[in-house]
Amino acid sequence: MRRLIAYATLGHVGLLGGAFVFQALGYAPCAMCLWQRWPHAAAILIGLVALAGVMPRAMALVGAAAAAVTSGIGAYHAGVEQGWWEGPSSCTGGGDALGGLSGGDLLSTDIPETLVMCDDIVWQLGLTMAGWNAVLSAGLVVVWLMAARSRSLR
Repeated sequence: MRRLIAYATLGHVGLLGGAFVFQALGYAPCAMCLWQRWPHAAAILIGLVALAGVMPRAMALVGAAAAAVTSGIGAYHAGVEQGWWEGPSSCTGGGDALGGLSGGDLLSTDIPETLVMCDDIVWQLGLTMAGWNAVLSAGLVVVWLMAARSRSLR
């Protein structure tokens, strides 16, 4: 169980770290990209709590839920990027140009250069970043559930 929890936790560290690396390389995140990061951060904390020995089986189930949430957001976001369905009007091409991300003057015509709309594909290798997050996070759901079902505490 501990080993599987460690693998799942490290998987979330890798996915969240990868998002930050892409951002450092100049791929600015959109609002939905940022939404996908929060469940990864939560899963990392959940994994650390479980590895500390606090209700590891229950924490593994909560970790699976966090992974499922980010996977679901990723799948929804990938569909928005592909034009399969509409996304939130606040962060797509037809909505608020600032995507609800600016706290500045609403009448200003100055748009940050790094602004990315949720329906823009900024990087793709077979799947978009959101699509990869959906698939890899779904895999982490499986790892968390395997940990929760594990009979061994190791």
